[in-house]
Amino acid sequence: METILFYVFAVIVIGSAAIVVFSKNIMYSAFSLLFTFFGVAALYVLLYADFIAVTQIMIYIGGILVLIIFGVMLTSRITGVDIKSGITGKFQVGIAVLLTAGIAIGLSLMYSNTKWFSGTFTKPSGTINSIGYTLMTDYLLPFEVASVLLLVALVGAAKIARRK
Repeated sequence: METILFYVFAVIVIGSAAIVVFSKNIMYSAFSLLFTFFGVAALYVLLYADFIAVTQIMIYIGGILVLIIFGVMLTSRITGVDIKSGITGKFQVGIAVLLTAGIAIGLSLMYSNTKWFSGTFTKPSGTINSIGYTLMTDYLLPFEVASVLLLVALVGAAKIARRK
């Protein structure tokens, strides 16, 4: 069952990512990015990485994607504009094909030369408790420094926004 779910979510991620890249309408690209992010979060859930899956949903979908969609929707002149890539020369297309072929060959060589783990995999009990414990014990000082830095950035952004 997990294998079927993996392939379903992989197809969703690849299909929606292709729409993001090849769509000429920026709104279609932004909404396809939503499905890409959800598919990646689902793949994290299948890998038992629950903290990363929730982080993916909250930061990328809840923050970045909403910001992109509002930015596109609030910009009135960009809604009817088609995106043009500008790749018209045969030289540029040839370079892109050679670069893509080189990357594909490199990935194929890495795949064939890797010694893959073939043992049994034990399901972890959960990652959130261990991450929280580690943040509050071993990494308390960097955690607090990061929180103070984010607070200073928030206060600075509010001050800049209120300036007349």
